[in-house]
Amino acid sequence: MTLRFAYNTNGAANHRLDDALRLIADCGYDGVALTLDHHHLDPFAPTWERETERIAALLADLRLGSVIETGARYLLDPRRKHEPTLLAPEADGRARRVAFLHRALDIAAMLGSETVSFWAGVPQPGVDRAEAHRWLDEGVARVLDHAEKAGVDASFEPEPGMLVETVADYDALAARHPRLRLALDTGHCLVTQDVDPAEAVRACAARLGTVAIEDMRRGDHTHLPFGEGDMDIPAVLTALDDIGFERLVCVELSRESPRAHAAIPESIAYLRAIAR
Repeated sequence: MTLRFAYNTNGAANHRLDDALRLIADCGYDGVALTLDHHHLDPFAPTWERETERIAALLADLRLGSVIETGARYLLDPRRKHEPTLLAPEADGRARRVAFLHRALDIAAMLGSETVSFWAGVPQPGVDRAEAHRWLDEGVARVLDHAEKAGVDASFEPEPGMLVETVADYDALAARHPRLRLALDTGHCLVTQDVDPAEAVRACAARLGTVAIEDMRRGDHTHLPFGEGDMDIPAVLTALDDIGFERLVCVELSRESPRAHAAIPESIAYLRAIAR
């Protein structure tokens, strides 16, 4: 196998970004899934452009490719996890999310990242689902327009519990937005149980913008280290190899930050052993 592996910095949240990037590179990864956050290349800092240029130089020096992730929990609102989203009832809330995604695309362009991954959000109580879908369509269209200007792919991640949570939900959204690629988290397929992870890789081969991998139990949205869940990792890697996937395959262990110093090398060793 010639797959390229990356590690998501949401699983290294207790490390300085530079330290996390060097650890990832030293362990032999090919790239990083960089979750923009208040402490990791803050997209709202007054010096964000200068910091992005600095990180671009560091990534080049470390020979790391990148994907930009936008799932930081409290970046936009310190009191409400992941809010506001593209489904926020308040127009200014939706506009703030769109502006953030535009900034993420600008950062991705400066870094030479493969794609920017984003998701829908959870409809708030009392919000009509048809209205939520309308807001989502409006937001996705604006993100795609900016992505085209920036020259960066925008990839949509179905997320369990959100308005768009399955690969079938993504298919319906992409039918209305043909430029939209898929950010496939293979573990989410086990949570929603709508499609086998390896089958999803093969069925969506032409539209994959990025792929996340981890272990996970069926029906339980907990990101687990490899070997602790129900994921058939060899089957997923074989499927990715069979379709000739050349983009980054990103390890996402968002609960492992306290032991990132161990989880980062353990994960790549596990994947390399299977790939061999």
